[in-house]
Amino acid sequence: MNQKKLVVLTGPTAVGKTKLSISLAKKIGGEIISADSMQVYRHMDIGSAKIRPEEMDGVRHHLIDVLDPSESFDVVRFQQLAKKAMEEIASRGHIPILTGGTGFYIQSVVYDIDFTQAETDDAWRRELEAEKDPAVLHAMLEAVDPEAAAAIHPNNVRRTIRALEFHHQTGLKISAHNQKERSRTSPYLFCYFVLTQERSRVYEKIDARVGQMLEEGLEAEVRALKEMGLTKDMTSMKGLGYAEMLRYLDGEIPYEEAVRLIMRNTRHFAKRQLTWFRREKEVTWIDKDDYGEDDDKILEVMLQILKDRKILSSDPGIDAADSEDAQ
Repeated sequence: MNQKKLVVLTGPTAVGKTKLSISLAKKIGGEIISADSMQVYRHMDIGSAKIRPEEMDGVRHHLIDVLDPSESFDVVRFQQLAKKAMEEIASRGHIPILTGGTGFYIQSVVYDIDFTQAETDDAWRRELEAEKDPAVLHAMLEAVDPEAAAAIHPNNVRRTIRALEFHHQTGLKISAHNQKERSRTSPYLFCYFVLTQERSRVYEKIDARVGQMLEEGLEAEVRALKEMGLTKDMTSMKGLGYAEMLRYLDGEIPYEEAVRLIMRNTRHFAKRQLTWFRREKEVTWIDKDDYGEDDDKILEVMLQILKDRKILSSDPGIDAADSEDAQ
């Protein structure tokens, strides 16, 4: 049986994944699935650095603008939506390109992680959700699964509760479960590219992106969301840029502090992303500095790797032409 093909293009925030993913998709006849926890939401464009329709350059994108900001979104729902999109893409003779920076989301698809083992105990979940101090929940997790606690940011309440739920239901550590899942054999013929760059350069790009978001109207975007009734307890409003700006609008911190926190927290996030990707197996690292930040050179290398892995034919133009015929 032929394995279905999958290309992953990821890396730390602001490294330049979006532009390269468009070029790659056009070369190989691909469609892009956004592996991002924020771009899935409507009305959240600036803070999520969401690709604009005119930037898509004719390449079809999936999992962008599919939920209202009041809705919850997690890895289980992402996996369901992504697998459905992959089936649609394959039916058109195209290659799905999973692009974004949420490592756990990517892993859930590449290795088809099973999330059915722990069923939800609604009463216990409500009890956990009633605890307003994230530090208390994180301490509870550290007591039963220190490995998971080390991997989950103390402010990531949703993942902390999920890990506590798993232990409550199964008596097992979710860290051990995840390690077991990571050792699974992927059902796909895939290539997992991680785009990276010297850390100080990535941090410069992050600060520049935050500055651009502020110029484009991040404050007004968050103010509009607040007026729509969205609150800091909702999944969407915990995103980088949104949480900090909301604190400013709620009068908790000055504007300058909100900006400082957005930049700092985004840099910390980029660092955690790289730590995650280093744990992954079968990853192909591409350092932009090795190619003078020249996307054309990087694309050439990626295409050769895809041919070597038999994901592309010897002439990528054939794959692109075939996919056009399937449209």
